[in-house]
Amino acid sequence: MGTLVDRGYLAEHPRRPNTYVLGVRAFKLGSSYERSLDLVREGTRVASDVVAGCNETVQMTILDRTDVVFIAKVDSTAPVRLVSDVGRRLPAHCTAGGKALLAALDDGALTARYPADGRLPTLTPSSIESPDRLRTQLAQVHSQGWAFEYCESNDDAFCVAAPVHDRTGAAVAAMSISVPSVRWSAEREELLAAQVVTSARDVSTALGHVPR
Repeated sequence: MGTLVDRGYLAEHPRRPNTYVLGVRAFKLGSSYERSLDLVREGTRVASDVVAGCNETVQMTILDRTDVVFIAKVDSTAPVRLVSDVGRRLPAHCTAGGKALLAALDDGALTARYPADGRLPTLTPSSIESPDRLRTQLAQVHSQGWAFEYCESNDDAFCVAAPVHDRTGAAVAAMSISVPSVRWSAEREELLAAQVVTSARDVSTALGHVPR
């Protein structure tokens, strides 16, 4: 009991001796869990609409240090499609969703994850290997508002992604659309990039984000 009080999960009732109520930390933990539920629920709702329109797999990812974790997905019904699993992790720099989130970090946070003299792990011959090349691409992502992946985590898949923001303005997740190489083209990239930006904005709005 004492440990929970010390850590802020419980607090003594101001008028009832030996009676405890939930502390500030417990409420913060509950709010964080509620926001996570909102993110998955709203992301899945919007992703379903996107898939209904383009019939490509749509995914939601969050950033965990140098990895992305898939938290939601809606699969395409096409015979040839990208298949992924909720809970799967991939190196963030190899994915469009990861780049969308990395581009939102400040320079110090980015350097802490990717020292300039380091070498990045690769998943395919197209994966980015150097921190300098990653930074160059992240600057482009930040400028244009959406990220891209050209066969960097999967030899046969292309992807576009955009960040999702919460009510504080923080980039808390990314929405991505993945396309098998047999259905990819420059024209399709342009259309899907516009779609993923709009859809990520819809999820952000549902989370309480108000663009400046």
